[in-house]
Amino acid sequence: MSLPQIFIDGEAGTTGLQIRSRLEHRTDIELLSIDPARRKDPQARRELLNAADVAILCLHDDLAREAVGLIENPATRILDASSAHRVAPDWTYGFPELTAGQEDAIRTAQRVSNPGCYATGAIALLRPLTEAGLLPPAFPVSVQGFSGYSGGGRALVDAHEVPGTPEHPMGGHFKSYGLTLNHKHVPEMQRYGGLIHPPIFAPNVGDWRQGMIVQIPLHLRQLGTTAPELHAALAQHYSGRTFVRVQPMEGAPTILDPQALQDTNLLDLFVYANDHEQALLVASLDNLGKGASGAAVQNLELMLEGLSA
Repeated sequence: MSLPQIFIDGEAGTTGLQIRSRLEHRTDIELLSIDPARRKDPQARRELLNAADVAILCLHDDLAREAVGLIENPATRILDASSAHRVAPDWTYGFPELTAGQEDAIRTAQRVSNPGCYATGAIALLRPLTEAGLLPPAFPVSVQGFSGYSGGGRALVDAHEVPGTPEHPMGGHFKSYGLTLNHKHVPEMQRYGGLIHPPIFAPNVGDWRQGMIVQIPLHLRQLGTTAPELHAALAQHYSGRTFVRVQPMEGAPTILDPQALQDTNLLDLFVYANDHEQALLVASLDNLGKGASGAAVQNLELMLEGLSA
């Protein structure tokens, strides 16, 4: 029996490189690569997309849509790491811990969209609470995120790490962006977080390579609930999960390092509270781990299980 064929379209980018490094030493799959002599040949890319059992797209949105259009083989399954298809019809959202049955949906899906990094943290905090009825779907939600510069892709990484690279608009020690309030992760936060209205999302990028913090502040009096009830809902939702960990409220660290989970596929969730009926929900993850490449490999594992079923 032949090994599953995996093609990473865009393997030279930040996410693609990370995915390849996580897969290249495995002996249960075969990674397909374009012959260097045909690297500029569009037909070579088309051939590999159609030869793959799973094609992983690590491309800008327009190129990801183009790649999907090149796939004519009905047996080729697609895992898209771009934001092109995250709320598109007929695509399965690749957050296995989202809700009951999501892992099975990913196993059998023909097309899976990998979640965004900020969205992973926000949805992980929101979805259990909307499902449990503790956070009304119409409740006004604000999300703030802080990411390492690798979240900005290859150009921003090179601007920080490669001498002589032209200055990048997002370069420097710390930048706030997305100030027009229409960041591309907002639609998936809304849909998969179980919200009726788009949340206000304020992203920021700092001068560290990878790792992120996502925060959601809540006024408990408006919700009519308590911080322990929120924590209990999160703990119940993720009970038994390997990669999502709900940390105890008692003894929780009062300082969080966004780089704490670097090079892992872990996602840590925290609930903080004070005596003024205020709570702060916090997610910590590696934006290139559970926020991108690690999540893609987790989804690929499920899709491979579906191939062998």
